[in-house]
Amino acid sequence: MLPIGYLYKNVAKRPDWLDVETVDDIYALSGCVSEDFADYTNYWRHNGFWLFDSPSIMKELANEHSIDLSALCLFYYEAYEVQYNDETNLWEQFFPEASFVTNIQPPKNNRLEGFDVVNFCSGTSPECSPLSCNSIAKTIPTNRHCLFDTFEEAKSAIENSAFENAEPGPYRIIAVYTINELHV
Repeated sequence: MLPIGYLYKNVAKRPDWLDVETVDDIYALSGCVSEDFADYTNYWRHNGFWLFDSPSIMKELANEHSIDLSALCLFYYEAYEVQYNDETNLWEQFFPEASFVTNIQPPKNNRLEGFDVVNFCSGTSPECSPLSCNSIAKTIPTNRHCLFDTFEEAKSAIENSAFENAEPGPYRIIAVYTINELHV
């Protein structure tokens, strides 16, 4: 897996429209349900994967722009090294955007929560997580955070067209980790 960065998020409880009793909350990378700490792309301090190299960068932004991070959850993300092109049905390489410095500092203490599938139609920032955004979790088993438990489940779902009627690809498999901030 390829380190892609950090993000503070406001974790949302399962919305009423996502009628999946086994899901408690949404740990998706996308900001559609569990919102990002800010509309951070406007600050131009993100890395080439459109996330952050370290939590300290987001803390600096929060201080500069009076953003309260105290109730938010800190996530760390890694991506499968290739993305799935839903037009060719092939796995292909992707790279960080070269115009941004990417120097991710891996966490010392993280906990794997599961695997998300995220579309990157624009090729830059994460867009939608069809498990939650398109209610695909109604038809595919997920864990309590609306994520796949294993990488293999995520890959199989993509290759077996589970996201065919969701958002347009390409799709990336994202490992979702929570961070204990006392040990960052």
